[in-house]
Amino acid sequence: MPKDKQKPAVTDKDKKKKRVAQPRQRGRMKDYFKGVKIETKKVVWPTRRELVSYTVVVLIACTFFGLMIWGVDSAFLAGLSKLLGIEIGS
Repeated sequence: MPKDKQKPAVTDKDKKKKRVAQPRQRGRMKDYFKGVKIETKKVVWPTRRELVSYTVVVLIACTFFGLMIWGVDSAFLAGLSKLLGIEIGS
């Protein structure tokens, strides 16, 4: 390719130029909420019976894990107090 037909090289000065902010497009928020409304209509909502059963499962799981953490914490505290020979708590 002849020298006069080559593309000009990109210089460091060109790379450092600040990018110009693009003007905001009107209606973007409106389009966003329109899309949200469309997607919300596609959601399959649980029935009342399913919702109650899921809630019961979550409450049981939270109670179980809470009691399990309490038990492990109490056992660790008792073992630590025996090991160090100190009395902790009431």
